[in-house]
This record gives sequence, C-alpha cells and structure tokens, in this order.
Amino acid sequence: MEPGRKIQTTDIPATPSPNPQDIDEKNYEVIDVTFPEGGLQAWLTVMGGWMIVFCTFGAIQSFGVYQDYYTRISLSDQSPSHISWIGSVQIFFLFSGGIISGKLFDDGWFKGLLLSGSLIYLVSSFLLSLAQPHHYYQNFLAQGVGMGIGMGIIFLPTLSVTAHYFKRKRGLVMGIILSGSSVGAVVYPIMINHLFNGSSGFAWGVRAVSFLDLGLLVFANLIMKTRLPPRNKDPNAKPVNTRAILTDTPFWIALFGILLAFWGLFVPFFYIQTFAVTHNLPSFLQTYALSILNAAGFFGRTLPMFISDIYGPLNVIIPITLISGCLVFAFLGATNVGGMLAFAILYGFFSGGFVSLSAPTAASFSQDIGEVGTRLGLMTFVSSFGLLTGNPISGAILHPPEYIWIRPVVFSAVTVLGGVFFLLIARQIQAKRRKTHRL
Repeated sequence: MEPGRKIQTTDIPATPSPNPQDIDEKNYEVIDVTFPEGGLQAWLTVMGGWMIVFCTFGAIQSFGVYQDYYTRISLSDQSPSHISWIGSVQIFFLFSGGIISGKLFDDGWFKGLLLSGSLIYLVSSFLLSLAQPHHYYQNFLAQGVGMGIGMGIIFLPTLSVTAHYFKRKRGLVMGIILSGSSVGAVVYPIMINHLFNGSSGFAWGVRAVSFLDLGLLVFANLIMKTRLPPRNKDPNAKPVNTRAILTDTPFWIALFGILLAFWGLFVPFFYIQTFAVTHNLPSFLQTYALSILNAAGFFGRTLPMFISDIYGPLNVIIPITLISGCLVFAFLGATNVGGMLAFAILYGFFSGGFVSLSAPTAASFSQDIGEVGTRLGLMTFVSSFGLLTGNPISGAILHPPEYIWIRPVVFSAVTVLGGVFFLLIARQIQAKRRKTHRL
C-alpha cells in the first residue's frame, strides 16, 4: 500500500469466516504466543502455586512423621510396609492424576480443577482427624485415597499455568513454586510432631494442619488465573499431535529414567525419622531430621532450576540424579549426629533438585506450548507407579523389628542410579536430533 493512501470502505456485507478446520495447513498462519515474563498477575499466580505445593507436596514429604507415629502408636498392629501404602497411594494419586487434570487444564478447566481438588483435599483432611486407632482402613481412605485424589486434581495444573506467563524464566519460576513443598515439609513435621506428642493429640493435630491448609488454599483459589485461551477455543491453535508424542523415543526413554529414579528417591523421606529412632540418635534429631532434609530441599529446588535455564534441564538433571543415587548409600553411615546432619542436608538438596527438574525436563521435549500439559501429565502418570510401589517394597525388605537397613538403602540407590543411565541415553538421542547440546 502506498504511503498516505486511504482505505475506502464499502457496504458489501461481510461473509462468514471459514472454519479453521477447512483451511489448508500450508495457508494456516499461527500467531506467535508472547510471554510477559512478569507482572502483578503473573507473580500472584506464582504465589498461589507456591501455597498449593506447600499444602500438597509439602504434606507428602512430611509423611515420615505419620509413618513413625503410626508404626509406634496408632497403627502398631500393622507392618511398616502396610503403613507406607498410605503415603505411597497418596503420592500415586498426586502424580497419576496429572494424566486427566493435564488434559482438562488444556481444555480450559483450570478454575474448576482448582476448586474441586481443594474441596476434596480439605474434606478428606478433616475426615482423617476422625480416624480411630488401629482402624487402618480409615487412615488409608482419608489420607491415602481422599487427600491423594484432591492433590492429583490440583497439582499439575498449578505447575502448568506458569507456562502462560513465563518462557525464558520458566525453569526458575517452576523451581520457586516447587520450593513451597520444601517449606511445607519443614513446617509440617515440626508442627505435627509437637501436636501429636503434646496435649493436642492426633485428632486436633490433624485439624490444626487442616485449618492451615484451608486458609492457604482459599487464598490460592482467589489469586490464581490463566492467561492464554484454551486450545479448544483458540482458532489459531494447532491440535496436539498425540501420535508424535507417543512415538517420541527419547521422551519415553527419559520418562522411564525418571520413573526409575522416583522409585527409590523417597525412601529416605519416609524412613529417616524411624532410622533416627532405631539408632537412638538424640531426641532433637528424631524430631527434626526430616525437617532438616526438607529445608535443604528448598535450595535444591531453586538453584538447579536457575542453572537449567542456562544449560537446559536435561543437562542438569543427570548429574543431580547421579549424586542423589550415590548419596543414598551414605544413609547407612548416618548413625551419629554429624553423619545424620550431613546426609540430611546433602540428600535434601540434590533430591530436591531432581524433583523440581523432572517437570521441565519432560516439558523440554515439547514442540509447541500446547503440548506442555500433555507431556507433564504423561510424566507424572508414568512416575506415579514407581512412587506407588517403592516405599512399600522398602518397608517389606526392612524386616522390623530387626531393621535391616542395608536392604532398602541398596534398593533405593540402585533404582535412582538406574534412572541416570536412561536419562543419559535420552540426552544423546535428543542432542543428535536437535543438533545442540543445550537440552
């Protein structure tokens, strides 16, 4: 058009736009998605996500307190393996729920997922306070199934929504959100230990935790928002190429590596308090060992994520996982104050790094922003089966009252190190395919 030339309008009636499905793909123009990389609503959403992860993943990482309390007091008629099924089923639902909630998130159901998941989680948490001693099924249904389902509905959408606001800083922001689990896992064990063993007892101790969760989840529901339109309502969005995802070989190899690592990663989290008690460590370590481990995880969830924004998540998760697997062997030497403190700090840091990097590693295989929810859902679903069985297996081979600790330690270390092997293979294939070493 010539400069200064005016556009002349006519009274010709407009014709309906063609259906996007009928447009030839070669003539189909996709509008680039821009990311604000900040702003008030972006950071409010990050804050809400942090609160949700505090309540959900933070509670899961605190299960070691429940494991010890149930084993010694309220469910003493059950084996550690049976008791660990409560926490394992809880974390199984948190991860496996992503296969459904990820798809619903992509279809625009974020607010509905957030509200329904929060309600299920809170109702189940208050019901747990009514569980009677030596009634295993009550604890299992309320804490394992009910709270787990609630977690599974809200956890993945909480991580996925950050992709609407951040791209360049996505790894760091996801690390900030996931650091909420470390803070929650510091606060909950201290709070629960004092309440359970004080005048409040189990029932009011659980209710106190539930009221804390209620305040945080209500606030998170009010401040979190999505920014991009759902894929099924965006005329410029390409449909997710499900076949390409299902045939993405390096992606599935990486998922298998993450599955193996998760299979053994949480064994120290579930059993560190029992380990401290059975080795007659000072009472302050029996109470605070799990909190110390989780406090170190706060830094493990943030610093590696910052590095992953520079070098790529797949490049960072491999050494982090390798060190985590080697450190599991050090658990056997944590039989004094110095050894326990060193193990808790180091393992908390590096295992926290693996947990936070698993999501951006899966997302890094995406060819389009619309695939992120689907790929994260597949990652969490696949990983959930390792998380479901790893801790009960460890409890079964621990063989109380003898407590043969070398058995669960070897199981945990070998599975985590096995995950490194498959992550390395996935990295090599992906590097050749993309012709870059920043993965």
